Amino acid sequence: MRTERKLTRLDRVFARLDREPERPAHIDVPRMTRHRIVLFSATLAFYGAIVWAVVITSWLVRLDWQVMFFRPYQQWAEIHAFVDYYVVLGQRGPTAVMVAAWLGWRSWRQHTLRPLLALGVSLLLLNVTVGAAKLGMGRLGPHYATTVGSNEMWLGGDIFPSGHTANAVVTWGILAYLASTPRARRWLSALSAVTSLGVGLSTVYLGTHWLSDVLLGWAAGLLILLALPWFEPLIARSETWLFDLRDRWRARRAGALPVPAPVEAPVLLKPRPTAVDDEAAAREASPPARSPRAPVYLAPGPHTARGERTPVTPAGSRRPPHTDRIGRGGAPTARPLTGG
Repeated sequence: MRTERKLTRLDRVFARLDREPERPAHIDVPRMTRHRIVLFSATLAFYGAIVWAVVITSWLVRLDWQVMFFRPYQQWAEIHAFVDYYVVLGQRGPTAVMVAAWLGWRSWRQHTLRPLLALGVSLLLLNVTVGAAKLGMGRLGPHYATTVGSNEMWLGGDIFPSGHTANAVVTWGILAYLASTPRARRWLSALSAVTSLGVGLSTVYLGTHWLSDVLLGWAAGLLILLALPWFEPLIARSETWLFDLRDRWRARRAGALPVPAPVEAPVLLKPRPTAVDDEAAAREASPPARSPRAPVYLAPGPHTARGERTPVTPAGSRRPPHTDRIGRGGAPTARPLTGG
């Protein structure tokens, strides 16, 4: 009894890769629903509360100093090497390249630019909002703190909010935002949240950020993901414009290609005529000479009996013609009698 081999998960993955690229008939585009608006408002309120708590040097600032004096990198020195590598998941350059490579392949498979455009819009919002907040509040980091217990605000720093944490939220959260199924969206959302919080705590462990920096960075990245549905119409118009631009460029390129000229027969150059060639040309130009007349005895004519033919003496023969011969079938003539 023959049984079929059960396909493994790897076989199913390669089977999907072997399919031809196709554009999905329906792409689930998130909308700004009431639930999302509530989450956006709550996150924005949390963002403002963190900023206010740091500005007024509340208990959150005292907690920042306690964690800094605890020096986690000395308490758990054995994981220092792992944390040095793990924190790279929050650096903008490597993470943007990895996520862009995946979304670029997905864009090619689905014949749509929406994944790459959504990533570009999110990174642009991240640079503008987080960069403006960093420069506007100018908070110094733990390594550059000047006064114990102070909030270190407006002193020319650029660590509040945490850029690593906000970047991890956006770059890994965009995968959950662009997920094709609700189940995949839930799993990827949880994974991106854990990854981003881990990146933020890694910066606290290394002593490069305050704990409040991490909380504000996490809120800043979440605000960008929650606000992306407002930019979906802009993304759709940009995609349409880019595809139209591509079609016009292809049409212009096709029209600009030179039409191949018809292939003509090669022209043979005649060599310079010589004296022999002149004589041959003169012979060809003159009328053809008549061939010499065939002898009478070879001339064609009606077929006659040999007896009826006129005897012919070949030219140059010494034999006189026999005028007294009688042809066959003819009446004999009387011969004169001589001598009695």
